[in-house]
Amino acid sequence: MLEEKILNDYKDAMKRKDSLKSSVLSFLRAQMMNTVIEKKKKALDDAEAVSVIKKQIKQRQDSIEQFTKGSRLDLADKEKAELEILKSYLPEQIPPEELAKIIDEAISGLGAAGMKDMGRVMKEVSAKAGASFDSRQASDIVRERLSKNG
Repeated sequence: MLEEKILNDYKDAMKRKDSLKSSVLSFLRAQMMNTVIEKKKKALDDAEAVSVIKKQIKQRQDSIEQFTKGSRLDLADKEKAELEILKSYLPEQIPPEELAKIIDEAISGLGAAGMKDMGRVMKEVSAKAGASFDSRQASDIVRERLSKNG
């Protein structure tokens, strides 16, 4: 299970005194525990763990964007390093070409005509691609396709 792998990697990072990785995994484990408590479960399944990781990745991406705009490249670089650690726990991502194909199929299947259909299209893409796609990349492609239509 993914949760066990993260725990073992955290212990290993602590032993190796890898402060960056241990702090990232410590924070990730805390977020996972919060989710466990919130959902009133004993442990998260892999899909739920991936969801928590993706939320953390999105936060890092937003931080990188803000730090870069604010000319704080030192902080942006730290966030990028944390982002790479988090990404290593995600399942293999669908290549952009395949993701675009799934999006095109969803748009034509739903008869999506404009930006008002973006939510429906993203829901369909999520159902078809599962946890193995980059939602930011997908939303950019959907936005581009729908803005041409509408």
